Amino acid sequence: MGHDNFCFPVRELSNERVKLVPFDAKTHGPEFFALSSPQPSLYAHIPRGPYTSLSDFTTNFLEAVIDPSPTWMLYAVIDKTRPSSSPTNDPSGALAGTIAYLDSSPEHLLTEIGFVITLPPFQRTHVTSNAVGLLLQYALDSPDQGGLGLRRVQWKANSVNAASRKVAERMGFGFEGVTKWERVFRDGVKKGKVGNGRGVPPGTEEGDLGRDTATFGLSWEEWRDGGRERVRGVMERL
Repeated sequence: MGHDNFCFPVRELSNERVKLVPFDAKTHGPEFFALSSPQPSLYAHIPRGPYTSLSDFTTNFLEAVIDPSPTWMLYAVIDKTRPSSSPTNDPSGALAGTIAYLDSSPEHLLTEIGFVITLPPFQRTHVTSNAVGLLLQYALDSPDQGGLGLRRVQWKANSVNAASRKVAERMGFGFEGVTKWERVFRDGVKKGKVGNGRGVPPGTEEGDLGRDTATFGLSWEEWRDGGRERVRGVMERL
């Protein structure tokens, strides 16, 4: 899988309630697709998906995007507080969703947290905050603390996705602005995407939508000056 050529060292990340393991097509793919496919709205705000079949998900996302990219690292999110629905996959807990590092750069010492898909039974629980927190800790903690020692982690959300923006703010990311028309959702109407709500330019293909993107950032000095403690507090509280 894609973790073999990710640009940073890869390891399992965990605390008492959540575990992040590299997403494996055979181990996690069938269960994730079975649980997520009845909920296409999970993909409404993000550039990729929804997927019509397990083969579509495997071929057009895992094999086409994750595997060849040194900048992406996709994790399966395991909720250790709930029994596994598939003990042969991961007996330590239930598959709760996905989360990823993306657009990572060893040269510039930065990464982005994205492809955050928390399955409906695990939404509004401790899962999302702990998953995001684990990635933040590994990215921004110094090497002598067991982290990568990066200088910046960013978070990009559809500007109209209030839930995503709320997570970013809760986890200590600072709002940096909105980039208008940052993405085109090709065939977005058919795929159930949520656009920016404004009229599209002349010549736009029928059914295409536009996305404005809100960018949030968390830097190493903000992490040092209270961000680390804030995130740990959120993880312990939720």
